[in-house]
Amino acid sequence: MSVRAAMPHPVKTMGRAVSVRVGTATAGRRQLPSFIMVGAQRAGTTSLFRALMAHPLIHSANYHKGVNYFDVNYHRDFSWYQGHFPTTAGLRRQQRSVQGDPITFEASGYYMWHPCAPERMARHLPDVKILAMLRDPVERAFSAYKHELARGFETESFERALELEDERMAGVVERMVADPTYQSSVHRHQAYVRRGQYAEQLNRLREYFPAEQIHVIESENFFEQPESTYVRLLEFLELPLSMPDRFDRWNGRPSSPMAPETRARLREHYVSHDRDLAEFLGREPAWLQ
Repeated sequence: MSVRAAMPHPVKTMGRAVSVRVGTATAGRRQLPSFIMVGAQRAGTTSLFRALMAHPLIHSANYHKGVNYFDVNYHRDFSWYQGHFPTTAGLRRQQRSVQGDPITFEASGYYMWHPCAPERMARHLPDVKILAMLRDPVERAFSAYKHELARGFETESFERALELEDERMAGVVERMVADPTYQSSVHRHQAYVRRGQYAEQLNRLREYFPAEQIHVIESENFFEQPESTYVRLLEFLELPLSMPDRFDRWNGRPSSPMAPETRARLREHYVSHDRDLAEFLGREPAWLQ
């Protein structure tokens, strides 16, 4: 166990707070991200994050997988965001032993779903590359439900939560757009079906970023064909080939069976949404192949 991992939680929290304050004060010396992983939640982003961190030229934000600036921390100054990244001088020191230019990134799984995040990212980082990782929306919805249930954000059965989603979400997005300071726990934690309607979210990103700045990976491809999927990603990022020693699956939850009738109902719901996604991708998504 590392020294950092062995630290009591309050000590780590205090250390992070000090680091953020120092980072904010030295924001001008820090390297903004070249790419951002925007989601989707429960689609395998942690596994991909770990693989990316194995590349010698890729460096994540300090302390956090995701900074969550463009969704729930946008009331803070941009220097707070920039302060989360490594210093340019520090990256240059590491560069001496590796050929190529180091880059930074972060992975905030709420960005893709948050209605205001794409415009905010484009406003501050117009040249940033966008990486979206998708998963069979039926499986993603059930995985997200189990995740939120375990964290205490959900108390209902899966079937009841699906029934309640329209009622819970009524007027929420409109209020978030009208009032940028408004934050919704329901939107973030209980939109199990809607977060799998990927084409809507990707098309919103396309309103602010050109196609050549957006790369989509399906988790089915990543876990079944990790090497070729990873190579294509490095090409998109314009980085030299450097493969991890292994590709591991992280943050998976033990599977429990979904009721067949619930699965069938969700599959039917997503037919038109998967069709729209296929149009966006120019091919069928991996879970339909």
